[in-house]
Amino acid sequence: MSAEQEGANGVDPKGNVVDGEAGGPVGAGEAGASAENTVPAASGTSAESAPPTDLAPPVEHTSPANLAIPADLVEPGEQVSVGVGPWPGGREAWPKGDHYDPELLEHGDRRNVEDQYRYWTVEAISADIAARTLPFEVAIENLGHDFNIGSIVRTANALGARRVHIVGRRRWNRRGAMVTDRYMQVVHHEDVAAFIADCRGRGLDVVGIDNTEGSLPIESDDLRGEVCVVFGEESAGLSEQMRAECSRVLHITQRGSTRSMNVGHAAAIAMWAWVKANV
Repeated sequence: MSAEQEGANGVDPKGNVVDGEAGGPVGAGEAGASAENTVPAASGTSAESAPPTDLAPPVEHTSPANLAIPADLVEPGEQVSVGVGPWPGGREAWPKGDHYDPELLEHGDRRNVEDQYRYWTVEAISADIAARTLPFEVAIENLGHDFNIGSIVRTANALGARRVHIVGRRRWNRRGAMVTDRYMQVVHHEDVAAFIADCRGRGLDVVGIDNTEGSLPIESDDLRGEVCVVFGEESAGLSEQMRAECSRVLHITQRGSTRSMNVGHAAAIAMWAWVKANV
């Protein structure tokens, strides 16, 4: 079985998202981010060493997605920066702790991370997230390089999924992930058999999400316990082999005229349904 950590493309070495055309940072505002979503300090650090918000320099520009700058005031082609600049006061004022990245403290942190992770190393953020993940996982069949995979990975990161599985082709479109795959486990399986062996070996209930004949409404299932929710590709849905391996297949009830919704949106709804039922 092949299972390995996947890296990200389209970013600089520090995890800043880079626009392939303009070469500058791309804004990544998180609509609906909660101020209550606080995180304890990383192991071996104290709350005093976290970057105080009253000392952090003001953001030079904020992505229109954050609504700090109205979209109609941003000129076409203008590079919009997010995050914070260098830690004020120079090296003598830098906070102490191995979880801080000296390069980010010196040059600023423009990454798509929550404010409590500003100036932290990738390794420190990953360790802190791993200590707080929830006991559910997400799998995506990657048979034709589906562009939705990146967005599903990003949502899995946001909702605390323990791991994301890419089943099929190794290469996947990381643009929509906004570098979130650097901070969580993303593993690859060559085929359905390898993926199922991994899940069953760890006691996971594999549940498919697809609006196929015989599927059940997601609201009729409690989705409790350690579950791996599986999604197929945008056009074809779950493969026949994957459907046969799932303990059940659930669908999201629709009330409009469209036959199906975008798989990235369906994945977000299904992940939220698990979180709501279990947390």
